[in-house]
Amino acid sequence: MNISDVARHTGLSQKAIRFYEEKGLLTPPNRAANGYRCYAQHHLEELTLLRQARQVGFSLDECREMVQLFNDPQRHSADVKARTLQKVADIEAQMAELSAMRARLLALAASCPGNDQASCPIMDDLSRGGRGLSSQK
Repeated sequence: MNISDVARHTGLSQKAIRFYEEKGLLTPPNRAANGYRCYAQHHLEELTLLRQARQVGFSLDECREMVQLFNDPQRHSADVKARTLQKVADIEAQMAELSAMRARLLALAASCPGNDQASCPIMDDLSRGGRGLSSQK
């Protein structure tokens, strides 16, 4: 199977497929005499796993680990589950950070009259490293 066939089957671009191969995330495909890559069903499965793992937030390094686990017949599902639950914890931490950022931005916006004056509590707070609003209380 050539790279365009693989791209069509996996929903990945040829560039993404080459990138994953270059980064060592994909089992290297065999090469034909003309130097073209020859992909097998196993590559489709690896690439589909990579695409799906990226869609749910796994980093490239985490994807590398997932592909290694996928290719390990001695893997334990507990290891896969642990990595998945760690990703959930990472996402929950990111959500908490985003929520805190949102709350701060809303507080900043509420502190600003939004008029034609140059004075701006948002700029004051941001330029003081977040000490503007707290010093006003």
